[in-house]
Amino acid sequence: MPHPLGIAIIGSGFNARFHLQAFTGVRDADIRGLWSPNRARAEHAAALARRLDVGPEAKAYRSIAQMVADPTVDAIWLCGPNHARIENVEELTDAVLRGRGELVGLACEKPLARNVAEARAVLRMTKAAGLRHGYLENQVFAPQVSRGRELLWARGAATTGRPYLARAAEEHAGPHMPWFWRGDLQGGGVLNDMMCHSALVVWHLLTEPGQPLSSVRPKRVTGHIASLKWTRPEYARRLKRTMGADYARHPSEDFASVTIEFETKDGHTVLGEASTSWSFVGAGLRLSSELLGPEYSMSWNSLDTGLNLFFSREVKGKEGEDLVEKQNAEMGLMPVVADEAVAYGYEAENRHFVRAFLGKVKPALTFDHGLEVVKLLMTAYRSAEAGRTMRFPAPGLDRFVPKVAKGTWRP
Repeated sequence: MPHPLGIAIIGSGFNARFHLQAFTGVRDADIRGLWSPNRARAEHAAALARRLDVGPEAKAYRSIAQMVADPTVDAIWLCGPNHARIENVEELTDAVLRGRGELVGLACEKPLARNVAEARAVLRMTKAAGLRHGYLENQVFAPQVSRGRELLWARGAATTGRPYLARAAEEHAGPHMPWFWRGDLQGGGVLNDMMCHSALVVWHLLTEPGQPLSSVRPKRVTGHIASLKWTRPEYARRLKRTMGADYARHPSEDFASVTIEFETKDGHTVLGEASTSWSFVGAGLRLSSELLGPEYSMSWNSLDTGLNLFFSREVKGKEGEDLVEKQNAEMGLMPVVADEAVAYGYEAENRHFVRAFLGKVKPALTFDHGLEVVKLLMTAYRSAEAGRTMRFPAPGLDRFVPKVAKGTWRP
């Protein structure tokens, strides 16, 4: 088995840069390079990898096929946009099947795909190419989530009974790039973009450590979506000017909530409540989670950082994200997330999947789990469109595409 693991990254944007930063804390891996349809951005990201010393010889590849053919590349991290997912996996697996290169594994960012049909295609192509696969969901690897879950199950559940309610939320003021705002490209709105995080976090928290996710089975799903901010005329005009998205004609939801009723293997009913928002107004990105049981609870809020800075009106400066992701202000009392790649779980996530692809541990999350998450998201959309609770999985999911993705949804 290769050691260290040679990794190449598809994508050169915000998410790919987070992974590069995270690899500074990961042993047994080197970044070999990146590919992006934007050559200049790929070159810039490769320079960042060299500067961070996570890939001393990192380069920009001309194509995904060239990346696969590089004998120093053992695994690929797929961090490109949702609408390119099928095309990217097709090129990658075709190169492997034609014998143009050998790979150990493929890790893919959330969501696995825009809908169930596409998610099944990604899983099918990956398995046909004989690749190990890892589903990149950073928030279940966040230190507070991991440690809180471990302690509550070891101390609270062991003596007073299993937890029965988990909550998770991800909230900010809106995505960085134009394609996120377009339902036809992204696959939906904030539910598809971020509920993949929150839904899996509640499922993870309710699952006993050491047991598979399948030991807690989703039974019923209630979803709700709304456009609370970005279809208001003044904000729709701003969005069209800055991102090119026309929410007056083709809106996407900027708020979503989901309640998932689970059944445990011993017959208990437990609940997960998840919400996501592009209409949150605060210092910046806020991640939160809770887990409650008969005699115990945990809570986490990523903006409770332990470090705050204050800037008076006399402090002038340009807008940035040097304090917190999706930063909304540069004045007043502001929280600082000192190391976001660690706090949000990217470092622990990458460490785990490097070890998994080196054969040292079994992957905690695979594309099979990613497919189940997409089923949850599509069932939530079905529920929101129908205005009622749906059994999981809802019928017809293999053919279902949300109205938001088709451009026919009206708030």
